[in-house]
Amino acid sequence: MKHSNASAVILSLLGVIGLVFFSSGAQAAHHHRHPHHFQRSVVQNFDPAHMALLSSTALVVDQSNGQVVYSKNPEPVHPIASITKLMTALVVLESGQALDETLTVESGDVDMLRFSRSHLRVGARASRQDFLRMALIASENRAAAALGRSFPGGRAAFVVRMNEQAQQFGMKDTHFEDSTGLSINNVSTAHDLALLVAAAVKIPLIHEITTTASAEIPVGFGGHMVSFHNTNPLVSARSGWEIGLSKTGFINESGQCLVMQATINTHPMVIVLLDSRGHHARINDANRVRRWLEARSQTTVGQL
Repeated sequence: MKHSNASAVILSLLGVIGLVFFSSGAQAAHHHRHPHHFQRSVVQNFDPAHMALLSSTALVVDQSNGQVVYSKNPEPVHPIASITKLMTALVVLESGQALDETLTVESGDVDMLRFSRSHLRVGARASRQDFLRMALIASENRAAAALGRSFPGGRAAFVVRMNEQAQQFGMKDTHFEDSTGLSINNVSTAHDLALLVAAAVKIPLIHEITTTASAEIPVGFGGHMVSFHNTNPLVSARSGWEIGLSKTGFINESGQCLVMQATINTHPMVIVLLDSRGHHARINDANRVRRWLEARSQTTVGQL
């Protein structure tokens, strides 16, 4: 690595010396060399080693051909926090339970493990579909808990089905213990989560809900509307992203997590970012990945 850095410095110095020399009269030779040095610089800048992600684990998969185009420390099994709610939604939807059925938040749905905040009061009522919206858009733990509780056979049967579904998807290193992600024992790997994203993005309702920036749902006192905002600001139209699916997650043990499916340079990409530290780290990492993919594509085209 030291030899490579020294070479880069020497090349840069030679470029400066060459510019001074040729500006005094050898312009033709200068124009001949400039494109070569520019291309070398681009290739170095967009080497994966230069992306400097804050996430301890990252994986980027091109869905069009299944190719892993970037990986960083992909093997560890991590707590996945509210990424769990993607599997919660899949189990609810494949069960065939009526989406217009009214559910009610009960005291047993309150988080007594981490005492997380909620916009849903005990006694709030809404349709099962609205509970899905609250769980996926704003990562509402009480909504996810109620979805699991209202499953035939209750929470225990719901968790069994979550783990069965994971095995069917080929998620060999994944385990669930609740429908919310509050348990540290809800764990997975980057590879397994890429499989989960690939399965979930095929479901139109999950695509629609997870890419919604905000929603007004009548769960306040007297049926008043309450606003629920997406935990991923990149779903906003202003971000410039073309997102097919998004879900965030956080508990202290998991760090900041983010999974997305997004189209970048006409390619559908699955992006998995786990254990980012810092409030905006996962979002900044996602933007770094996007810029790297865009530049990588331009560099590849330029070299053809």
